[in-house]
Amino acid sequence: MTQHLATVTSDSGLPTTPGTLPGWWREAVIYQVYPRSFADSNGDGMGDLEGIRSRLPYLKELGVDAVWLSPFYASPQADAGYDVADYRAIDPMFGTLHDADAVIREAHALGLRIIVDLVPNHCSDQHEWFKQALREGPGTPLRERFHFRPGRGADGSEPPNDWESIFGGPAWTRVADGEWYLHLFAPEQPDFNWEHPAVQDEFRSVLRFWLDLGVDGFRIDVAHGLVKAPGLPDLGRGEQLKLLGNQVLPFFDQDGVHEIYRAWRKVLDEYAGERIGVAEAWTPTVARTALYVRPDELHQAFNFHYLTTGWDAAALRATIDESLDAMRPVGAPTTWVLSNHDVVRHATRFAEGDPAAGLCRARAAALLMLALPGSAYVYQGEELGLPEVLDLPDEVRQDPSFFKENGQDGLRDGCRVPLPWSGTEAPFGFGDGGSWLPQPSEWAGLSVEAQTGDPESTLELYRSALRIRRERADLGAGDGVEWLPSPEGVLAFRRGSFVCTVNTTAEAVAIPAPGTVLLASGELGEPDTLPADTAVWWQG
Repeated sequence: MTQHLATVTSDSGLPTTPGTLPGWWREAVIYQVYPRSFADSNGDGMGDLEGIRSRLPYLKELGVDAVWLSPFYASPQADAGYDVADYRAIDPMFGTLHDADAVIREAHALGLRIIVDLVPNHCSDQHEWFKQALREGPGTPLRERFHFRPGRGADGSEPPNDWESIFGGPAWTRVADGEWYLHLFAPEQPDFNWEHPAVQDEFRSVLRFWLDLGVDGFRIDVAHGLVKAPGLPDLGRGEQLKLLGNQVLPFFDQDGVHEIYRAWRKVLDEYAGERIGVAEAWTPTVARTALYVRPDELHQAFNFHYLTTGWDAAALRATIDESLDAMRPVGAPTTWVLSNHDVVRHATRFAEGDPAAGLCRARAAALLMLALPGSAYVYQGEELGLPEVLDLPDEVRQDPSFFKENGQDGLRDGCRVPLPWSGTEAPFGFGDGGSWLPQPSEWAGLSVEAQTGDPESTLELYRSALRIRRERADLGAGDGVEWLPSPEGVLAFRRGSFVCTVNTTAEAVAIPAPGTVLLASGELGEPDTLPADTAVWWQG
């Protein structure tokens, strides 16, 4: 049942401060919290809203500007909350609507903004609309809010088209009365039909519900997926997952999504406090991503092209230039991200089998990301240098794609292991009752407590970088960098009087010092030498 509060707020309480340009999101550092893995307040082994509220001072001290919360809505948890049964209620495992209100209010009191996940492409099969659609049968009004179709073949036993689920297998499931429904993800996640006015009206209402509660914006899950090509045409080939992000597909990145976001922008603009929309949009090109952030649409879009770029100077420079060039014409900030809840942590991605090298590269990558113009996203635990957990037992995994064939790799649980806060034994201060995924014993040395005050730690590196970024007018917002001459395998660029140099090679490189060192991701040795896999910030 949808939950209600007796009193709500209509303003974030975070007006633009004197001397601050409008558009806080243009240079914000936004920290992603995966609620079930952040902090557990009641000892059930699962993170919750009260746990998040209790740790907000840590995020304030870290130096971020906003907190993005992954889903906490009422859900059967078939896909870790991305299967929503009620968009206006909190799942009991995370708390209540009063707990959500407390998180928002305390965050605002600390000067932090709150962005919540919104899942509009699909809902849970336990959503009241879908349950009623199943009860009422073929041809009834509720079925029109989803994609129900008769099957193909003489007896209708074949799916309506050849689309494949992102999690593996057909994107269609047959129900008892013989019809099939579309689900681009798990069968428990039926896709909405966004051509239906009732769906559009419902989500505008959901936006207002959370905006009235005081949230500062929405991260829009599968923002590229809401509109399907007319007639739901066959794709004509298998192994469709390999095409994601490489070409326009009949179920992703259709032009019709932009009318939806123009309508949503009008809703966001009704509210004071600069409320924003952020697109999770996997698109074939950065230019296609830029369409989501035109002036009358959303404010930001995740830069997956940057996230998927390897640890290579030439490739990174090409992606940086392409990203900035694409966003400049639409006046939107470029975003930068290294990890999230769906991908292998970058300390492991960059390691290539050498964990120590992976951590060095991750630290250098953090300084590169935070030096670029625009907004940066930090996924919980990357500030601790956490690696991916690669050896989780099969029996503890919960990623639905792990149980499917030919879908995603099914190993997303490895980046979702609960955070280590303190102590020498699991669950390392996460809570009093263990943790829903087991934590490696070596994480004792990576806890917040263990790293705090250690000037060589990754946590203190992030704290220092974020402090310098806040203090310097030539960092943060902007739409370009001045590239400087540099050896092969090295990036060097200037922003005002600030210079960043990054060596992506495995060997030290001779390069003249462009100024005084502000911060380095690793130990510096010989003068005029940039060590392997190291980034340095300079006062030019």
